[in-house]
Amino acid sequence: MTITHFLRYPGSKRRMLEYLSERLLDLSDFPCRYVEPFVGGGAVFFLLEPRHALLSDVNPDLIDLYRGIRQSPVAVWERYCAFGNNKAEYQRVRALGSTGILVDRAARVLFLNRTCFKGMWRHNRNGDFNVGYGGQARRWVINEETLRIVARALRKAQIKCCDFEEVVDQCDEGDFLFLDPPYRPGERAQLHDHYIGRQFTFADHRRLAAAMRRAKKRGAQWALTTSAHPDIVALFRGNYVLAIPRGTGRRPGTTIANPGEVLITSYRLKEE
Repeated sequence: MTITHFLRYPGSKRRMLEYLSERLLDLSDFPCRYVEPFVGGGAVFFLLEPRHALLSDVNPDLIDLYRGIRQSPVAVWERYCAFGNNKAEYQRVRALGSTGILVDRAARVLFLNRTCFKGMWRHNRNGDFNVGYGGQARRWVINEETLRIVARALRKAQIKCCDFEEVVDQCDEGDFLFLDPPYRPGERAQLHDHYIGRQFTFADHRRLAAAMRRAKKRGAQWALTTSAHPDIVALFRGNYVLAIPRGTGRRPGTTIANPGEVLITSYRLKEE
């Protein structure tokens, strides 16, 4: 267990951190901010440990989790430990919804994340979290010290709950962005985001590409992982594209060779 995967997240980049770390820009050259508009499990952020950061995600439950741990890691841990250890308790906590004070909401999200099926985060049409029970085996891989370390890292970051475009449009010269938008490897559009019940459509991919062009013109530098589908790659003409040799498979939590993913950057890659 390391801080880079204190959350379970099927689309996490933690399995390719070594590969990515060799191809991301040295943050010492970018003293302004590290920016991650689709923070998800935050593996890259926790690996790089930037001095200043802006993290965002459209999922309010995820943002509650990060804010709650940053504010009160020990209180979140105590509430997390107070939950029961069986399926009936899981269903009870799941049915509570996003209510109560921040530390209670954060502890609930952490409990559901570590005990639901494969760490998925999906909602039904009514907006209710509906992932089934996955067991307690991965619940105690984390501990109080894990949350304390996470809290220290998050205190260097501004945390927002908003659409990616709002954050990208705030970036300027000196900022470095890492983006891992929702996508299914090799496909044109993502049908289900792992963290929230909404679609990330091809129109969203176009909107993202346009935002990155604007950020590049303002002097921001960025790296982005996405599907290798030619329609998506074509949106980022004028940048540098590298096929990722190993990455996320179609089955949640799997890593395979030739996954249909690419790394796209605003700066020249060594392999180019």
